[in-house]
Amino acid sequence: MTVLVRLGRLVFRYRNSVAPVIFLAVLVVCTPRHMMGSAAVDQWMDLAGALVVLLGLGARAVTIGYEYIVRGGRNRQVYADKLVQGGVYGLTRNPMYVGNGLIAIGCALIVNAWLFYLVALPLTFLLYASIIAAEENFLREKFGAEFDEYCARVNRILPRLTGFRRATEGMHFNWRRVLVKDYTTIFHSIAAVLVLSFWDDYRVMGDAGLPKLQTVLAFGIPWLLLYGLVWRLKKTRRLEGDPERRPHTA
Repeated sequence: MTVLVRLGRLVFRYRNSVAPVIFLAVLVVCTPRHMMGSAAVDQWMDLAGALVVLLGLGARAVTIGYEYIVRGGRNRQVYADKLVQGGVYGLTRNPMYVGNGLIAIGCALIVNAWLFYLVALPLTFLLYASIIAAEENFLREKFGAEFDEYCARVNRILPRLTGFRRATEGMHFNWRRVLVKDYTTIFHSIAAVLVLSFWDDYRVMGDAGLPKLQTVLAFGIPWLLLYGLVWRLKKTRRLEGDPERRPHTA
């Protein structure tokens, strides 16, 4: 067993916290800057970062919406009940980590600090790579030749840009499942885009970079209410990702 696999098994149980913890730690000590010393150019950087974050969320949404994979772990360990090869998993073996990586890159572009580029991103990608190594080690041991054949057809990270229609043939996009399974990531990521943009301007420009209170409230209150609504609908089972799988009782 390689060092990377051992690290991945250790980190796997904390996989949802890996990037946020690293980014918050670096955020405390980093010095953001406006690209070329221009606030106008920095706004374009913020826009580029926001678009990359949305692209990452889109990758996660398409993955979950077409074929959800049960590889979330059991007893906080790597687990899979079957080898999923359909949907986006027919284009890349790790589409969720592709999405996570894009979200991380987008946030780094918004902050635009050297420590993010030189420390936060490399460390985040190293830990994601270790988790992928641990997952693939498990899948190879469990599924053997079937997994090796899958690896021969599909790239580990870089998605094949053709064949999407064939990979999703006969499937329907389940937007309810996207909300139920990924609403926390969606809400937190979009909120992070705005917070990081404001924080970046504040660190560079001081109080002049802070948004108006009305702007914060106009976005923050509806966003929190919408988050609470989705959370409530999920808890009360009025919104289910796969209602047809609910066991029937007499």
